[in-house]
This record gives sequence, structure tokens and C-alpha cells, in this order.
Amino acid sequence: MEKMKKIIPLLSALLIAAGIFFLGVFIKAGIDNIAFRDRTVSVRGLAERTVEADYVTWPIQFRVAGDNLLSLYDQVTTNNNIIVNFLTSNGIAKEDISINPPDTYNATANQYSSSSFQYKYSLDCNVTVATTNVKKVRELLNRQSELLKEGVPFSNSYINYEFRALNSIKPQMIADATKAAREAAQKFATDSDSKIGKMKSASQGQFSIEDLSSSTPYLKKVRVVSSVVYYLND
Repeated sequence: MEKMKKIIPLLSALLIAAGIFFLGVFIKAGIDNIAFRDRTVSVRGLAERTVEADYVTWPIQFRVAGDNLLSLYDQVTTNNNIIVNFLTSNGIAKEDISINPPDTYNATANQYSSSSFQYKYSLDCNVTVATTNVKKVRELLNRQSELLKEGVPFSNSYINYEFRALNSIKPQMIADATKAAREAAQKFATDSDSKIGKMKSASQGQFSIEDLSSSTPYLKKVRVVSSVVYYLND
């Protein structure tokens, strides 16, 4: 009994010591974990790709002027038919062509116009091609002077090229941007005698689509930047 009385305090002391030891270990692990989590590197990865436009809008405009509206109407109808025939006979689908109503200007009805106008009426007309057949449009742009031979005084406004298949290349471009970000983080870690840990956070920037150059609007540059934060290990 006397022996047990001596052993019990000793066991209590050992348990308290063990508790203090393990508490210290846990506290140190927690401090190390916090310190580890504070060591991060923020990097950005860029992915770029050059693509060809897959949709084009091509307005073909012309103007007629005169004093007789019925005569002008006949001119507009004739010119529209010539343009549509030129397009369809050279590979543009009829459903990709739209003929817009003419915008009529009456010089005599304009109180601010000069009284010495040459013609009473002028009609601005527009035949628009909107198609995925970009290659064919580019070919016909080089041949549209043929319309002059048939008496159509055409002019071109802004020809708009678009790239609409962005979703088909998004996944790979995001992967490329993330890879570039990791390579940048790896370079930083190597230079600082560290190792790349797990990814802490990541954010993807918006995709941008721009003309590759002013002389090649049918070529587009697609661009995206990913921002990534990595933990750093010793």
C-alpha cells in the first residue's frame, strides 16, 4: 500500500510531463504550418494563339442620285440584282446575302441644304454578305472591281472578321496558361532554394481576341492570362 502511494505521484508526474511534451510538439507543428502557409509565390501564365476568322460581314454599298424616284428605284433594283448575281455565281450562298432598304435623301426637304443642289434625290443602298465562308469572301474582295464593268458604283465600308469558335480552344489555352504559370513559379523556387508546393488559389483572366495586324484582319490573336498562387516548401 505504501509502495502504491509512492508510484501514483510518479505516474502522475510522468503523464503531466508527457502531456507537456506532446503539447509542445503540437504547438510547434501548428507554428510551422502557419509559417509554411505564409510562404507563397504569385505568378501569371500567358497563353496566346493565332487563329483564322471563321465569320465575316461584308457590306457592299452604292449610291444613286437623280430627280425621278421611279427611275432611281429601277437603278437600285438593277444594281442589287447585279451584285447578288456576282456573289451567288461565285460561291456565296443566297441565304448569306441580305438586301437592305435604301436610305433616301430629299434635298428639297432639307431646310439647311443649299438651293443649288444638283439632284433632288439620292439613295444610299447596301447589300450585305454575312457568312462563314471567309475564304470565298477574301477571294471576291479582290475581284469586286468586276462590278464596275457592269455599272455598279460600289464602295466598301468596314469589313468585320470574327472568330466564333473560342469555346473549342478554351480548355487547351487555359491548360497552357496554367503550365506557363507553374514554370514561372518553378523558376522562382529554384532561384530561392525552395520547392513548389500545392496550389493555393488560381484565377483566370478574360479571353481577348484582337486583329493580328491592321493588314491582316482575318487573322486573330487569342490571349488569356491565368494568375496562380503556389505554396513554397523548404
